[in-house]
Amino acid sequence: MLRLGLILSLLLTAALPASAQQQRRPSHCIAIADADPGLRYLHKAAWTDPVPEFSVRIQYIAHASFLIQTPGGLEAVTDYTGFIGNTELIPDIVTMNHAHGTHWTANPDPAIPHVLPGWGAFGEGIEHHLDLGEMLVRNVSTDIRSAMGGVEGKGNSIFVFEVEGLCIGHLGHLHHEPNDAQYAALGRLDVLMVPVDGGYTMGLDAMVRVVERLKSSVILPMHWFSGQSLSRFLDDVSDTFAIDRRSGAELVVSLRDLPPRPTVVVLQPAWLRD
Repeated sequence: MLRLGLILSLLLTAALPASAQQQRRPSHCIAIADADPGLRYLHKAAWTDPVPEFSVRIQYIAHASFLIQTPGGLEAVTDYTGFIGNTELIPDIVTMNHAHGTHWTANPDPAIPHVLPGWGAFGEGIEHHLDLGEMLVRNVSTDIRSAMGGVEGKGNSIFVFEVEGLCIGHLGHLHHEPNDAQYAALGRLDVLMVPVDGGYTMGLDAMVRVVERLKSSVILPMHWFSGQSLSRFLDDVSDTFAIDRRSGAELVVSLRDLPPRPTVVVLQPAWLRD
């Protein structure tokens, strides 16, 4: 009977998809900043290639959308609008915010297993704690400006992806600086995706304060409509952060490769193509 039980257990494990068999490496949202110096990037690796062990691949798709990929094959898209390029990819997870139509879709593909809106009933917010083994996705609600100059309480979410020991945060369409309770709920974010448009979300002075308080090891600017607002953001943080401009859309990062000095990495958006 013992041998039969072992055989059945092995058969059940083999039948699970690869992503379901992976276990998430523990993360306490604390960066290891004194690891090997310098981020290591795989510029020539396509987003369709396997992700190296212990690493996470992040591809800047467009506007506020990023593709986050794990070694076990999980794929998440942030601020999903329904279109990510000329690809047949069906992400495992999509997150959305509804401050503007460029951050969500009312008709996500029904084949997507996990669709996470960053808002609930007006003013009530929503709470997510999606544990897929290799990746944990959670959110912290923040207020946004509503129509006619009002406020929609908890209408935006900062999503946090915990994977391979890293905490990756996406500020969404952030309109107000987080309060102390929200900062505490976020924890230490190793990688931070930051809107730097300078007005549609928050003024750059306020956004710089958010970035400096979070003290993430890697900052990924997003939601920039011109080189002017991006350049001003880079100028404003250059005393604190190293600046690393890249010609490509993706980076591969691991906990052991976080830079010794906090670094802003500028990626160039590119639609996904099979």
